[in-house]
Amino acid sequence: MEAIRRDGAVRVSELVEQLGVSDMTVRRDLDALARNGDLEKVHGGAVGLVGHGGNEVGFEARSGLQQTAKEAIAEAAALLVTPGSVVALGGGTTVHAVAAQLVNVPGLTVVTNSLPIAHLLESEGVKTPASPSVLLTGGAPTPSKVLVGPLADMVIGSLHVDLLILGTHGASARAGLTTPNLAEAQTNRALIGCARRVAVLADHTKWGVTGLSSFARLHEVDHFVTDAGLKAADRSALAEAVGELLVADDPGAARERASV
Repeated sequence: MEAIRRDGAVRVSELVEQLGVSDMTVRRDLDALARNGDLEKVHGGAVGLVGHGGNEVGFEARSGLQQTAKEAIAEAAALLVTPGSVVALGGGTTVHAVAAQLVNVPGLTVVTNSLPIAHLLESEGVKTPASPSVLLTGGAPTPSKVLVGPLADMVIGSLHVDLLILGTHGASARAGLTTPNLAEAQTNRALIGCARRVAVLADHTKWGVTGLSSFARLHEVDHFVTDAGLKAADRSALAEAVGELLVADDPGAARERASV
């Protein structure tokens, strides 16, 4: 719990090494803490409970969680990107995984307020002549290493992008898309306002989670990309609310998108 309070999340493998105990001991303890309502178990570890606000989990703490789902979601989302277009990438580890797949898309211009994504694209751009042109918005960094605030909002408000790819802290039918960071919510609204199409990426653990501030309703989302861990009833609710629901690791989902 001390590690959760400090870092926002923990990994089982790290706790095994730090505490000198077995994998099963760590998992049993996490089960007990989850039953007590002290944390939320996720694949590979646990995160702090931030259902109605709370502390924002940093980029590094989230990078090792739900990796398989994130990779599948990123592959499906990358197929939404058209060569020669202008794409805005928001913050978050899943969107970062998409950025890694865009380094060879020809003629791409990427607008981002994410420091890790800008660094990734710039460093990979040295290796390939087809690398995207990158515009970093400027602004003040959050624990998630995204730039927010009046400067970021002003720059974003002057732009027009073909597609926005955005992550979210939580998604629900009642609250829509949410984040625990008020300034990030405002900047996300600016990003949505400058985009012709909006794609939101969220693995199944994000559904039903509500952060402090809403930044969009589900009907504003053109493409919602998630993974097969999402329950059938929740898929139905999402499919009715958004423009298009893409379940990344459904058989044939990526092939169907590629043929469009």
